Amino acid sequence: MTVAETFGEFVADAGRSELDANVIRHATRALVDWSGTLFAGWQTPFAALLLRPLSRELGTGPARVYSSPPLASWPRTAALLNGAVSHSIEMDDIYSPALYHPGCPTIAAALAVAEATGASGRDLLRAIAIGYDVGNRIGRAIQPSHYRYWHTTGTVGGFGAAAAAAALLRLDARQTTHALATVATFAAGLQQAFRSDAMSKPLHAGRAAEAGVLAAEGAQAGLTGALDILEGEAGFAAAMSQGAQWSQAFDGLGASWTIEEITFKNHACCGHAFAAIDGALALRPQIDDVSRIGQIIVETYTTAMEVAGIAQPDTPYEAKFSIAFAVATALLFGRVRLDAFTHDRLHDAGIKALMPRVSLVRSAAYDQAFPAMRGATIRILLRDGLELRHEQPTRRGSPTFPMSDDELADKFRELAEPALKCQTEATLTRLERAADAKVFRLMP
Repeated sequence: MTVAETFGEFVADAGRSELDANVIRHATRALVDWSGTLFAGWQTPFAALLLRPLSRELGTGPARVYSSPPLASWPRTAALLNGAVSHSIEMDDIYSPALYHPGCPTIAAALAVAEATGASGRDLLRAIAIGYDVGNRIGRAIQPSHYRYWHTTGTVGGFGAAAAAAALLRLDARQTTHALATVATFAAGLQQAFRSDAMSKPLHAGRAAEAGVLAAEGAQAGLTGALDILEGEAGFAAAMSQGAQWSQAFDGLGASWTIEEITFKNHACCGHAFAAIDGALALRPQIDDVSRIGQIIVETYTTAMEVAGIAQPDTPYEAKFSIAFAVATALLFGRVRLDAFTHDRLHDAGIKALMPRVSLVRSAAYDQAFPAMRGATIRILLRDGLELRHEQPTRRGSPTFPMSDDELADKFRELAEPALKCQTEATLTRLERAADAKVFRLMP
């Protein structure tokens, strides 16, 4: 049995099963978190720009694009737009072992198909859990080598989206296998896209969501894919990784659910900066005046330095991939949320004075723990000779240091309120009670 066939059988079986209450709870948490990033994303200039070339595809269809106001759409377009826009603010969730943001491609696809099929809230949550599991497991099997050049959210996101869509369309095992085989050929997303001030990165998530919907709908219509495309000698793993470990993909399949191991972002920037931010926030109460700081040394893993190591960001987007900017912001303002990445903050005199004092140092210990753990040690050397030190072995929001349901709700309110205004609390309640909805609607 090929890799695609194994996952095809899993999706078909799980799609007909009642999931454990704890799995449904975690799927609900993922839906709440993603929805906040969706509504916030639609307030960005990126969203307005992306809407222009697709405007002729809007105004009719059973799915919705959640701009202000929401617009009717067909599922593929809704998945593309909602998936891309929700990834644009850098606050979507993470599955650390796969170096992957599963929420944007998976939930954008699942919601679009759920709306088109009139699915119940429980059906939607089941599909989300299934999509996360397939994407997360494929992602962890091809890491860490895959992440050298590829953006996993673009490459692996299509598998999660296709699996979620297949579950909602109630495809059988063979159809689901072909959906997964087909979506493998759409895998794309280069890391160079987010090593400069470019707008391409969010499109990786959107295109993965769209590809998943297309692959599932195509399989439903009878389109077939190469069954050995994941492990074949000229297939996905051979082209995009070194030494893929498919046993890691299947370990616990059907018995344990990776959606229970998700990291939720507590800061509005690249997740590789989070441990350093958490460390800075932990030391901040001990510093009454930042002018006392002589040097800030951040010891962390190599990938964090490569992806989030921009020393002097020139734009708000680049600042999201700058540990120096994030640490300086945390020390000065006590938080690193959306308001940290404005032109005013970028040119803030205090931040500009503090950033050059931040230096990044590779840690062999944190490299060894990566990607399962994303740690940092921060040392702040004061001018009077005193040294402050904090070890942050994992980041806030991770499975071992989780955000509570109330904290996720507060994050949703912060992100969604500018768009939803008086509808914020009603929308949050609808999300938190999604499992009870006979026909799920994100908004009335």
